[in-house]
Amino acid sequence: MKKVLVGAIIALASVLIYKSYTDYREKSTALKESSLLIQQELKNVSKLIVTEGHFVEVYNYADSKELFGSLVTADKKALVVVNAEATISYDLSKVEYELDEAEKTIKISSIPEPEVKINPDFEYYDVTADYFNPFKAEDYNAIKETVNASLLQKIEASSLKSNAENRLISELSRIYVLSDSMGWTLEYNQKTIDSYDGLLRLGKTKLD
Repeated sequence: MKKVLVGAIIALASVLIYKSYTDYREKSTALKESSLLIQQELKNVSKLIVTEGHFVEVYNYADSKELFGSLVTADKKALVVVNAEATISYDLSKVEYELDEAEKTIKISSIPEPEVKINPDFEYYDVTADYFNPFKAEDYNAIKETVNASLLQKIEASSLKSNAENRLISELSRIYVLSDSMGWTLEYNQKTIDSYDGLLRLGKTKLD
């Protein structure tokens, strides 16, 4: 009778151990598969996203140089028309992250800052200058600096920034949707992103 009881206990223990091992292997396999899927999605969004816009600036440049006090001046002026292509871009290949399989968490520690680039094409009209006050390199440099500053203000006030934000959120939302569907948590700078609104706040932080 004792042998039968011992045998039954051993058999039961073997079944429990086998089931426990099988469950562990299944969970481990599922975790590894979800981790690989998330890594693939992160790889898919690791690209350069660029938002483009076109701007026009018209600038009147004028400068006067006194020759003999305020009675005589040497003047120069120019009408400058600028057509500029502006871009706001994110290089998402530079996103820094860590996958914590034990906690089933994607920890994003750094998202690259947006890069703003302006490619202006300057056209000069009605350029006039006195002999004693000719156009010099510093005049053209001053014009470029003034125009670039004005273009930056236009970009700030335009929809280009919000469009860039939408592109960023669109890419990050793919990671959020996948992680959420698999029971993973998405974090940025140790803060949990648990909704689409959280992604929107993240986008505004990167652009502001």
